[in-house]
Amino acid sequence: MERVIATGETVQQALTKGVEKLGVSKEDVNYEVLEESKSGFLGLFGKRDAKVEVVKKIDKAELAKEFLEEVIGQMELNLMVKVVEKDLNNRKIILDITGDELGIIIGYRGKTLNSLQYLTNLAINKGDSEYVRVVVDAEGYRQRRKKTLEKLAFRMTKKAKKKKRKVILDPMPAHERKIIHSALQNKSGVSTYSEGKEPYRKVAIVAD
Repeated sequence: MERVIATGETVQQALTKGVEKLGVSKEDVNYEVLEESKSGFLGLFGKRDAKVEVVKKIDKAELAKEFLEEVIGQMELNLMVKVVEKDLNNRKIILDITGDELGIIIGYRGKTLNSLQYLTNLAINKGDSEYVRVVVDAEGYRQRRKKTLEKLAFRMTKKAKKKKRKVILDPMPAHERKIIHSALQNKSGVSTYSEGKEPYRKVAIVAD
């Protein structure tokens, strides 16, 4: 973590000097006032400059990208990672993996991709109170999977209504169950809920 100690006649002057030394903007740093300025007697005797410690903020998007590249490298896969969205106001980062071996990195029903996403989130948020959510995608897989799950939800709804009984889907991670619930929340004559314990929690579709 890059940090400097800077002094100035005021805290703001000291902060400006520290930011310049780090070569970043004020939005990219945190700072702590170590000593307040003191004017001294008659503005001459006992005068003291302000002192601040300026710390460059960690770029979580780059940190997440580097972590994912390291894991992919350990898997000996010829793939590339890029940051496609960095919305720190909403605490969200989206990474996209591209290349010719995406089938391996995605895995069955996205299980490998989900595991990589989970590990990346752990890596960049460990010990940090400001949680940032990282989404790991692979050339639009997340959107394709979303459409597949929505089609499944509508198909299983028809089955539940036709047979007038509860239909239980295969176990899914939380973000995929949310897609099913959202797809059917405004659909008349049907309701949904989740049952079971992680990682085997499932969505149940019930015809009203």
